[in-house]
Amino acid sequence: MSTSTGVIAFWKNYDRKLYLRAAQLAEELGYDSFFIPEAWGYEIFTLLTEIALVTKRIRLGTGIVNVFSRSAGLITMTAATVDEISEGRLILGIGTSGQRVIEGFHAREFKRPLTQVRDVIRVARTLLSGGKLSDAGAENADYRPFQLAMTPVRPHIPIYVASLKQKAVESIGELADGWLPTFWPYERIPDGKAWIAAGAARAGRDPSQVVVAPFTTALPIAGGGGDRMAKDIIAFYVGGMGDYYFELLSGFGYADECKRVAELYADKSTRSQAADAVSDRMLEALAISGDPEHCVAELQRRRSFGIDHPILNLPTGMPWEIIEGFLRAMAPRG
Repeated sequence: MSTSTGVIAFWKNYDRKLYLRAAQLAEELGYDSFFIPEAWGYEIFTLLTEIALVTKRIRLGTGIVNVFSRSAGLITMTAATVDEISEGRLILGIGTSGQRVIEGFHAREFKRPLTQVRDVIRVARTLLSGGKLSDAGAENADYRPFQLAMTPVRPHIPIYVASLKQKAVESIGELADGWLPTFWPYERIPDGKAWIAAGAARAGRDPSQVVVAPFTTALPIAGGGGDRMAKDIIAFYVGGMGDYYFELLSGFGYADECKRVAELYADKSTRSQAADAVSDRMLEALAISGDPEHCVAELQRRRSFGIDHPILNLPTGMPWEIIEGFLRAMAPRG
């Protein structure tokens, strides 16, 4: 069973120098990848370039870059550039983000999101392999026969997609190299893999080549403190991150909990109580908490459900001592 493990920093209150140090330690400890997200704070590719200059082995991932604020061509150009600087270590993680961010912050129309994801993949594949952009098969734009005026280090950069809905996950099986689910119950990973397989069958691809790399909340804290922190995080995603996670988890059998969490979270006077509505079974399905040895063993057990490359969320808003302790506690073994 694979022990390949990644880590991801949180975008909010991002401490550039601290996470630069974390990436170096993660490489030293044997982690396979270091991902950085992007929202409306730091720009993601520049941060990865900085990390690339002080590391040698660890792969560097965008976790995630949205497919609307940059053109498909620019995403490809930037990915090819960072891949060259890192000597072939980039993973291009993409996703749609949401309408509020795309239209309210980037002033771009949130239109045909799944088609836009597919177009970015097709454009990237075509340009990186030396093809003409007009031959990419894109649907949202009519391209002219441009080619990259550079030679990429690799003709194929791995593209992982963050998606939750069935059609989008099936599309990963058709076109992409990896799947980045968030707050997907680990016991239901086989459901997502079945969707990937359906998409792969349509394209004549081998579904086993698609890497399942879920963003994973692990809290190696003894004494039960990790449970409360995990419930706070889950409540935030269910109640405060639009409808995506509410709908996903309701469909997986947590409708009652999701409804109660959303009700409490919507009212500022009761928001602090929302975490109390996260049931223990919901907590167990979505996060790992407890003493470090338990967390390491449980993470390894969950790989048997089809997880190839768990990407662990680094502690947020914590001093270096906590970040270092987390990385050492959860480091790959064996």
